[in-house]
Amino acid sequence: MIVLEGEYIFGNTMYSPLIVERKDPKWFLLERVLAVVSTRRAQQEFSKYEITPIKPAAEAVKIALMAMFFSVDYTFVVQELKDRRKLRKFMGIRDVPSVETVYSILSRCDELQFISLITGILNSWCKWKRRRGMNTFLVDATSITLDLNWFKRTYSKAKLETREFKWGYSPIHGHYIGYKLTLALDSRSLQPVCFLLHPGSPHDSVLYEEIMTELKRRRITRIGDIVVFDKGYYSYDNYVQGIFEFNVVPLIFSKKKFSVSKLMKRLNYPIWIFGRSDTKQLMKRFSNLARRLFTHLRDERPFLEKRSRIEDVFKAAKNAFGLRKIHKYTTRSVKKTVCLNVLLLGLVISLGFDKKIDLQRLSEW
Repeated sequence: MIVLEGEYIFGNTMYSPLIVERKDPKWFLLERVLAVVSTRRAQQEFSKYEITPIKPAAEAVKIALMAMFFSVDYTFVVQELKDRRKLRKFMGIRDVPSVETVYSILSRCDELQFISLITGILNSWCKWKRRRGMNTFLVDATSITLDLNWFKRTYSKAKLETREFKWGYSPIHGHYIGYKLTLALDSRSLQPVCFLLHPGSPHDSVLYEEIMTELKRRRITRIGDIVVFDKGYYSYDNYVQGIFEFNVVPLIFSKKKFSVSKLMKRLNYPIWIFGRSDTKQLMKRFSNLARRLFTHLRDERPFLEKRSRIEDVFKAAKNAFGLRKIHKYTTRSVKKTVCLNVLLLGLVISLGFDKKIDLQRLSEW
């Protein structure tokens, strides 16, 4: 095998050494990302969700973020830290933990605890806040492939039933073993506000209720907001549920077979609103939501460009930060990896990489 100058083989993979270059835009950006994890606000989140001791936990997260940032293994980052004093200083790590310690710290947190930590850090740092009036959110999903070559085996559907893996299918990538990530972003700031992870590739239209329920439960969406979905989420039931149950404008891009008159018939007032003290108020609310929905369905063009931005975010997550194919083999570890990827993505976006050209530049790094 030919090894280029400045590269060397680690295990079975060729990596470039992690030589700190603060003038390099990529290292400059990473320095700002890692600095967030060291802030008092971030460490308060570690304490709040009882992820302790705080210092080793924060160092483990830093190592994980660096590994994602350069698409390398945790083991490689730990070895580079041991070999390079300048890298230790850059990361603010004096005593380098073993890779077993890093995995142990990350694995002992349960999923909810870890999701709460990541959400807390994002919310405390990025300071995403609802704007006055109606807000717009973008929802889309993407496939995440597990790299099972490590096992050197072929998995049938029957074999997968004994494990946590499932076959999925993507029109772009074909059949794969992995998960589907559903992500919701604030349309203006592109900050991640919510995500779901499912084994295999359940149809988007089936996941609609779950992501909408989560957005409502966490008080992210409010009455009158617009939530934009692509055609994969299309169904008459989803339009109806969006208005009557979630009280939003469910702007699901329509398909050719869409019939305005058919949807109008489905949007009759539900029986449960009658005989209440607020019947008139509810009738007015639902009528307004339906009117706005039909207005946007007649001309979806203003939202097409907005929705395309979430595709740029997915591309950056996969190409720049290693989400295209991940080396984790349980649902629990995959969820934590996705959590860390969402954290990295959210912090990078908050640091100014929130335009289409910036996200494209990230994808090409």
